[in-house]
Amino acid sequence: MPLKSTASAVASTTTARRLLFLLALPVLGLVILTLSLAASNAHAADAASGKPAVRTLIIDTDPGADDVIALLFAMASPDELKIQALTTVAGNVPLAKTSRNARLAREWAKRPDIPVYAGAPRPLVRTPIYAADIHGSEGITGVKVHEPSQPLAEGNAVDYLIRTLRAAPEKSVTLAMLGPETNLALALTQAPDITRGLRELVLMGGAHFNGGNITPTAEFNVFADPHAAEIVLKSGVPITMLPLDVTHKVLTSPERIAKLRGIGNQAGKTVADILDAYVQHDMQYYGLPGGPVHDATVIGYLLQPSLFKGRQVNVEVDSREGIGFGQTAVDWYGGLKKPANVNWIAEGDAQGFFDLLTQRISRLP
Repeated sequence: MPLKSTASAVASTTTARRLLFLLALPVLGLVILTLSLAASNAHAADAASGKPAVRTLIIDTDPGADDVIALLFAMASPDELKIQALTTVAGNVPLAKTSRNARLAREWAKRPDIPVYAGAPRPLVRTPIYAADIHGSEGITGVKVHEPSQPLAEGNAVDYLIRTLRAAPEKSVTLAMLGPETNLALALTQAPDITRGLRELVLMGGAHFNGGNITPTAEFNVFADPHAAEIVLKSGVPITMLPLDVTHKVLTSPERIAKLRGIGNQAGKTVADILDAYVQHDMQYYGLPGGPVHDATVIGYLLQPSLFKGRQVNVEVDSREGIGFGQTAVDWYGGLKKPANVNWIAEGDAQGFFDLLTQRISRLP
């Protein structure tokens, strides 16, 4: 289905889905009570091994410069990450551009086998926001973009998620989420039973110790659709979150970018060109010595979890209008005595991450 038709199909059901969202919250709250203990135990077993599992993976994304790097990173790792599809959502830029950019990443990685499905063109409830001031008007900094030759897959991302997760073996699919969580929230609202097929959600989102990057308290992906994030956090599926707390510690340096460029392939040059332009804003704004590559840390975690350290905590999202809108409230010390629903990552080995990224990007054309 063409992108315009796909977006129209999703948009035409927005009102109904908002009503479903309101009705679904109590049901999803019951789900987490029955699943949270099993989810925590399953994650703990995976993390204790220190080894990357072979994962059946869907990547939900809103490219975005750092998303494009994450996608190239993942597509260069077929032995560990069996990517079933890319699903796109409005976020860093509108849906038409995020969908094009996902297809560009696929083209650059020479992975025509991976379908791309366009999803939600706007958040569940709030007014849409974008981050073109960070990612540029086209969503990718430092490189020229064009219309890829391979089109979108027919159908929309929400329907794809429901269909695929219902058909999947129990606890078999990992969903990497690199943008606002609207697609999965819509899928969960319509079909709560799809949690059965999910092994784990690994999200880039949230902030606690670091503070926000779109408001003093909120990180962009959560702020862009906090109502969706609420639904996802109450799903009962094992969740790992890589927040600004860790992404602002895994920073570029001139030497790390030079190594990517020095690989000598087109992918290394593309990643280096993107980073040279993309990291400037955060370096200037925060006074950092390098720039974060936020979404790519999700792929680093999936490939080598031993590079990261975190803690099982309870996390809730503030969806009330006001200064805290979109904030992730992290009970780091367990004072509320609520069940943990998130593996919250707070530390990362920056050099180990960039060594792994460079090694994988070297595999691409």
